[in-house]
Amino acid sequence: AARPEDPLARSFRSPPPGARPWVYWFPLDGNITSNGITADLEAMARVGIGGVLYMETEQGTPKGPAAFAGPLWRALFTHACAEASRLGIEVNMNNDAGWCGSGGPWITPEMSMQKVVWTTTQVQGPRRFDGTLRRPEANRDYYRDIAVLAYPTPPNAARIPGIQAKASFIPARGSFSARATWPPLPADRVVDRSRITDITTSMSGDGKLTWEVPGGDWTVLRVGHTTTGKENHPAPEGGRGLECDKLSKEAAKIMFDGLMAKLVADIGPLAGKTLVSTHIDSWEVGSQNWTPRMREEFRARRGYDMLPLMVAMTGAVVDSPEISERFLWDLRQTISELLLENYAGAFREMARAHGLRLSIEAYTTCPTDELAYAGRCDEPMGEFWSWNHGGPGRYGAAFSCTAMSSAAHVYGRPIVGAEAFTAANTEKWLGHPGNIKDLGDWAFCEGINRFVFHRYALQPWTDPDRAPGVSMGPWGLHYERTQTWWEYSRPWHEYLARCQFLLQQGQFVADICLLGPEGSPQTLEGQRAIQSKEPGREGLPIERPGHNFDMCPPDALIKHARVRDGRITFDGGASYRILALPRAETMTPTLLKKIKDLLEAGAT
Repeated sequence: AARPEDPLARSFRSPPPGARPWVYWFPLDGNITSNGITADLEAMARVGIGGVLYMETEQGTPKGPAAFAGPLWRALFTHACAEASRLGIEVNMNNDAGWCGSGGPWITPEMSMQKVVWTTTQVQGPRRFDGTLRRPEANRDYYRDIAVLAYPTPPNAARIPGIQAKASFIPARGSFSARATWPPLPADRVVDRSRITDITTSMSGDGKLTWEVPGGDWTVLRVGHTTTGKENHPAPEGGRGLECDKLSKEAAKIMFDGLMAKLVADIGPLAGKTLVSTHIDSWEVGSQNWTPRMREEFRARRGYDMLPLMVAMTGAVVDSPEISERFLWDLRQTISELLLENYAGAFREMARAHGLRLSIEAYTTCPTDELAYAGRCDEPMGEFWSWNHGGPGRYGAAFSCTAMSSAAHVYGRPIVGAEAFTAANTEKWLGHPGNIKDLGDWAFCEGINRFVFHRYALQPWTDPDRAPGVSMGPWGLHYERTQTWWEYSRPWHEYLARCQFLLQQGQFVADICLLGPEGSPQTLEGQRAIQSKEPGREGLPIERPGHNFDMCPPDALIKHARVRDGRITFDGGASYRILALPRAETMTPTLLKKIKDLLEAGAT
């Protein structure tokens, strides 16, 4: 009798549906019809597309009849899921309109991303001050006080360099790691922490302060918070609104309930079967450094009250450069932890409660360790650009493929997606499988094992005279049923499915586990800058060392690494011959102990 065929060989010959490539499916500002949905999905099924990442944008097209999240739009989305189910196509719904963040008209200023704002008033004592403190800036006319602090004004005040990024007012294009030593400053250049006085109770609700000023020159700091004002974009009007507070679990729930929970209820039993996932795209929403529970969270996580040291957030040096920089390190670390737990972690919990997975493009100036951010989702996603975006060659955003694959390996995530073959202003219907295949093969070698083609613009018409139909402005590879080569593309998709099936099997094995620096943020673009000599911003060496490697955040090493047969092995099964430490001057005791434990267990 013939031996049964090897299952791996059988699935390579005829890959399962889960191995097929996907597409980003972009409706343009309500230009959606039921016939167009059906024609699009049937065209995808004919050529072997396995899934769609639904993401509606506004790119200057005339408005269509289906306003985002309105009654007609929701009925059409339900129709799309029903047709996808009929055709065996899976759906991943972006968590909002546009291609960045998590926002919408259901997010109020109170639930939006927050930032610290302040005003200063100079007073001289001894005397009784009886006046109104100027209110700090208030975006959307939303402002809440945090405290009123007073301190003796240093005669020759020093400033903290790079305070905007260090205090997370703006995204940091780099990586921060703690220094071992800091130069001292004379007493006349720093704010004496022991003399910072909380006089909040001396100010009334309308900002009137009554205070007995001690002798000398004093700075009175009225500090509060307001919305950053950042909105999701580029979103149709019906889906546009403030970005939710990324540090608040309550705000994340309001965001999820504002769209995804409603769609899950609309489609009933297709949730978890056809609608299988929700998605958060690349971080393009700036930064934030406050949330209503920040002071309580900071004390619980860092062990001290942040209030006096908030003076350092204004750029003043409190006590010494070392004390101020340590506080700012703690501030960024707290922001990072809250984002990981209350945004990414909360979204994953809510998605799973509804039978869904979560995918994230965890990069581009996130105020956290981006690899740890990727580890909080079920399916990390990178991206790579075709044609000539961002320089003389292709491979734009290539770092994200290496990094998201690394995160998937050390956190045990079997699927690593990629926004594949995207472009800007250059493609113009010139692309086809034959002239992008080599770029796709490169992405496979970087660890990507699911292509999500960017992009398929939803075609609302079935009239062939309208070809090539709706475009998405300058963006992406034209990958629609209106392409001249569309009906000939099935062999190409079958090739990709065979590659993707094999790449989704087994466990990753490499030579080097390349540990990232501690501290937040750790942005992948910053770690790409191999040897930054600026103190405190030492880069991570991710040039090709001649051996295969993965990057690993300290979070993953501490929680998931162990030693087996001399190899550093992670819970998900990935293993490495050696652990390479980052070029950083410092290490926390927690990480140091973990490395000691690994060494004692036989790691190199």
